[in-house]
Amino acid sequence: MHIPGSIAGRRRYAAALAPAVICSTIFAGPDLAPAGGAPSPSVPAPQLDWKPCVKGSPFDCATAKVPLDYRNPGGRTIELAVVKRKATGPGRRIGTLFFNPGGPGGPGTVQMPQNYGAFPREVRERFDIVSWDPRGIGSSTAVNCFENREEANAWVQSKPAGFPVGEQERTAYIAAYKDLARRCQQRDPELLRHVSTADTARDLDQLRQAVGDEQLTYLGISYGTFLGATYANLFPGKVRAMALDSNVDPQAWTHASDDDPRLPTFLRMGADRGAAAVLDKFLALCGSTNTARCAFSAGSPKATRDKFDQLMRRLREHPVGIWTYGRTVGVAVNSLYSVHPGWTDLAGRLQNLWQGRAPEPSPLPPAPPVPNPNPYLGEEQAAAVFCSDSPNPRDPAAYHAMEEASATRAGDAGRFWTWASEGCADWPATVANSYRGPWNKPTAHPVLLVGTTYDPATPYSGSQAMAKELANARLLTHNGYGHTALTNPSSCVKEYESRYFIDGTLPPAGATCQQDTPPFPAPKPQGGIDSGGGAMADIAS
Repeated sequence: MHIPGSIAGRRRYAAALAPAVICSTIFAGPDLAPAGGAPSPSVPAPQLDWKPCVKGSPFDCATAKVPLDYRNPGGRTIELAVVKRKATGPGRRIGTLFFNPGGPGGPGTVQMPQNYGAFPREVRERFDIVSWDPRGIGSSTAVNCFENREEANAWVQSKPAGFPVGEQERTAYIAAYKDLARRCQQRDPELLRHVSTADTARDLDQLRQAVGDEQLTYLGISYGTFLGATYANLFPGKVRAMALDSNVDPQAWTHASDDDPRLPTFLRMGADRGAAAVLDKFLALCGSTNTARCAFSAGSPKATRDKFDQLMRRLREHPVGIWTYGRTVGVAVNSLYSVHPGWTDLAGRLQNLWQGRAPEPSPLPPAPPVPNPNPYLGEEQAAAVFCSDSPNPRDPAAYHAMEEASATRAGDAGRFWTWASEGCADWPATVANSYRGPWNKPTAHPVLLVGTTYDPATPYSGSQAMAKELANARLLTHNGYGHTALTNPSSCVKEYESRYFIDGTLPPAGATCQQDTPPFPAPKPQGGIDSGGGAMADIAS
């Protein structure tokens, strides 16, 4: 999910300070294709005129035109920015692998090129890999609620970073998102009603047809798992192979909790508990090693936990420059997404703050060779999608009490994840086309799920829930830390994914894999043998 840093070292540093998947809403429109309902009118596949993205780039770019509203295909059209890397191997090309990097709000035209090397080698050799900026996002027809970047930056500065602390900050935070909703309603209200996941799933089927594939081969991570599940139930006969990594519980995403209908999305998902568990592991593993490997270590797990709690109490009263308590917790949750280098960098930042020094911003990732390597990715883009799909409390004043309740079960991380949904309390748009289940339509081929045991955004329980919801799915457990196995790699997971994408072979039931490189690893001896951790011998069935 693009959840912070979704939203994982893939956004610019400033964006990592904002709530991950920004917001969600109580609004629910009529289903685009309700169970047993009539399909939408037939739409011709878009034409893709592939050209090198920039001179000398190994990536090709194209623009697809699709209907804004699939129930009215002759009406307004919108543009989708699409990127492709051709299959590299000498062997027979199998087809196209479509990739969604999560979010909602992840720009595939940027994040696929940035993460291209993380795809299994055999997959890169046998498939063209294609991604796109979903409708409403990035370089596609985008939700943009400001006249210019200066106006957008001023809005960001008007609210507390991370989450609000104290009545004054809560008032400013709520007012800022109410102002954002007002601006969005004024700019393009029609677009806001047509950026749901169901709309994007139909775009994905249009792109599948445009590249000439009879069935879809797909990898979705984080929020991309919910997109995949939506596609699989709207177009069950079109699934060739679908791998979903770090899964969203589709029931928790789309429906209010029966136990407590007042809970916001991320608390229903258990993201607060998941992040708290990963933070506990970070501090325990940091405290179990020395300061050469983890700069924040206090010599033992308990002492390091106490040091962290003391630092948080201190920052509440005495921020270090711009580093408030709320900002620091937000950055900490974001940094847990990627073990390398995220955990090491986080330890260094915390140690700087402990010593009263403001940490330096993280370096920006290299710009990929695409026409727009830094598209506008304002919070309203993720909010527009999230608010189309997921119910959240509509009373902004209720979030403080929910924050305190979450903090009792999840500590600092609970405060962050509670406020991550508040932006939709005043969201102005009612979605026109949504899909909220059922999730168990039999697909033409089985689906592969990957769940990481310590995930700070989409906890392992979400992958277990997805396995129960889908009609025919196999869960592969990734024993490790961080958000997505793609960005926290396991050679074992890659081997299983390669076999699945190439010939449809699933892992054995109950299979597990290990992360290749654990947190805070010892330096490798010169000339020594690296035992790794992702070998097939580590798999239990």
